[in-house]
Amino acid sequence: MVQPATARLLKFSPPPWAGEGQISDTSQMALHNRVSRKELKERIQNDPTPRTTISFYRYFRIEDTAVFRNDLYRQLSELQVLGRIYIAHEGINAQVSMPTARLDTLRELLNGIPHLKDLRLNIAVHDDGKSFYVLDIKVRDKIVADGITDPEFDMENKGRYVNAEEFNQLTASPDTIVIDMRNHYEYEVGHFKNAIEIPSDTFREQLPAAVNLMKDKKDQNIIMYCTGGIRCEKASAFMLHHGFKNVFHLEGGIIHYSNQAREKNLENKFIGKNFVFDERLGERITEDIIAHCHQCGQPCDTHVNCVNDACHLLFIQCESCKEQFEACCSQECQDFIHLPEDQQKALRKGIDKGQNIFNKSRSRIRPILPGKNDQKKGF
Repeated sequence: MVQPATARLLKFSPPPWAGEGQISDTSQMALHNRVSRKELKERIQNDPTPRTTISFYRYFRIEDTAVFRNDLYRQLSELQVLGRIYIAHEGINAQVSMPTARLDTLRELLNGIPHLKDLRLNIAVHDDGKSFYVLDIKVRDKIVADGITDPEFDMENKGRYVNAEEFNQLTASPDTIVIDMRNHYEYEVGHFKNAIEIPSDTFREQLPAAVNLMKDKKDQNIIMYCTGGIRCEKASAFMLHHGFKNVFHLEGGIIHYSNQAREKNLENKFIGKNFVFDERLGERITEDIIAHCHQCGQPCDTHVNCVNDACHLLFIQCESCKEQFEACCSQECQDFIHLPEDQQKALRKGIDKGQNIFNKSRSRIRPILPGKNDQKKGF
């Protein structure tokens, strides 16, 4: 059985802003929130406490993921931490926000957990701390879905970290290859200069695609990067597993790189906006706008979700199109939101939005609407 998350559990009590019924605490069941997300969102938006958004991860072996999860839930709730955390036998992956004044307490807590001592905390580049409204800690098969089934694959054999200064030095050579290990919609709004996009929709597709694309470059310097480091670290191990020799991965990803570049007055080789998986949907790194509105084609890099509850497509929309289409992705969705509410509710039944993300390979945005079964699993 895994050791407790710390040698001493913090005395547990619900956060003062949460009210009654925030946490269900039993010894045999997973701890969870009992207040609606809408109410929690309103509470945190009205809370004046300064908060900071951070992310962290580490690959290490967790034997009893359920025990680890519940111990961590109790302690993070005590610190008023909100966000999304995945626990798996291979480690932990977290994106959270918390009161700024308690960052040192969080570091102390994490230092007390076996294998998490001196964990790097990636502080958001630009943020007001209102990025999350509920604490979700979920047990998963993997902290990053990778599709790897080879029992010989070993995360211990991974690429070498490079910091911001080393990254800039290595990329000064035209022979260095930089590979973006993020999704197409992340790359679209921002990426490093001359970075290669791996054309795929998921990380599990990117891994073999990267190996195949670089199969004739096994002796060259290859630097892999992602948002916070978790995907490119696994990708570097996957490349080494397939015979590549000189593989590096960017320590802390784009977030840590940008903070280091600013603190050390280095050239920032990232262009545009860094997509993030929280309420912000992006943090600006440079003023460059390299993407375009998916409706009119004007320069724009603002990701939004279609307001039609039967769609919620993630896409890029400028202010002019937002006004014209009433924050919808298409005329079809705009027509849909003006139907009587009971009719909308009836038509939404059974719709599976899946990975409903705009695919730039399509000539136009296609919403998921009733009767269009060929559109039910994304694009």
